[in-house]
Amino acid sequence: MTELLTPFLKFLNGRELGPDDSLRECGLDSMQSINVLFEIEDVFGISLPDEDITDATFATPATLWTAVSAQLEHQGVSS
Repeated sequence: MTELLTPFLKFLNGRELGPDDSLRECGLDSMQSINVLFEIEDVFGISLPDEDITDATFATPATLWTAVSAQLEHQGVSS
C-alpha cells in the first residue's frame, strides 16, 4: 500500500511512510484521494463501496488497507 500511496504524498519529503501516519499531514488532499481510488481500481481490480469513501478510510495507510482488503475478501480476491 505504501508504494501505491507514496507518489500522491507531496509532504512525505523522502521519509518512509508508516501504517499510522496521517495521510492528510503527508499531503493527501481530496483531489489526490480520487486519484488514489483510481489507482486502487487499477492495481487491485476492485472498487471501494461508497460507504468506504470517507475521511476515516483515508486517514492512514492502515485504515485504507483495511477497506481495500475487506473489499478484496468480499470479492473473493486474495490479498
